[in-house]
Amino acid sequence: MDTDRPPSGGRRGSAPAATAAARAAGLVLALTLCGGSGYAGAPPAAAPAPVPPPAGAAAVAPLPRSEPVALEVPAIGLRTDGLVGLGLRPDGEIEVPRDYGRVGWYTHGPAPGQVGAAVLGGHVDSGTAPAVFHRLAGLRPGDTAAVDRADGSTALFTVYAVHRYPKADFPTDLVYGPTGGRAELRLITCGGEFDHAAGSYRDNTVVFARLSAVRPEARHRPS
Repeated sequence: MDTDRPPSGGRRGSAPAATAAARAAGLVLALTLCGGSGYAGAPPAAAPAPVPPPAGAAAVAPLPRSEPVALEVPAIGLRTDGLVGLGLRPDGEIEVPRDYGRVGWYTHGPAPGQVGAAVLGGHVDSGTAPAVFHRLAGLRPGDTAAVDRADGSTALFTVYAVHRYPKADFPTDLVYGPTGGRAELRLITCGGEFDHAAGSYRDNTVVFARLSAVRPEARHRPS
């Protein structure tokens, strides 16, 4: 997989450049994450539009860059190790996880805990059965997500909004744009009705979360 191809106009690992690259490629990621899935599960209901994190919330200092190695979202019973890196394909589109049970991290964007909007994506179904992010739309503000990082720390995020956007009108700047110096997380999968003619879902579900705490010792250690 072409995970080492750097984004144009920026150095890999630079937070401002990586954020700009994520914004430029974000629409492609949204459109290609789950194309071709056809699991006939009930479509999730639309959730409230995103709002800024509470003004009174305690600020948590962003972390240095370190790749994510595991994700846990207790409210939906999700625990997955072995996150896969997502880079750019030769045609400039973002790669998608090949394994329906794996979550992918867009490596040319910020790492979870770093300044900016870190992006984790996964499939909602495999065409015949639920996939890793099948219950993602069930998250609500106040739910949490924990990302274990390669440096041994765990970045804890609190959900502040969950929304569903039509793929034809995906708000790239809102999802991938500047975060005001905060470390934030975006969890993305497909949602809405399945378009049998196009072979894909019509919408994307996006979970917005902010860094709310840091554990110095992760429960997961990469082997």
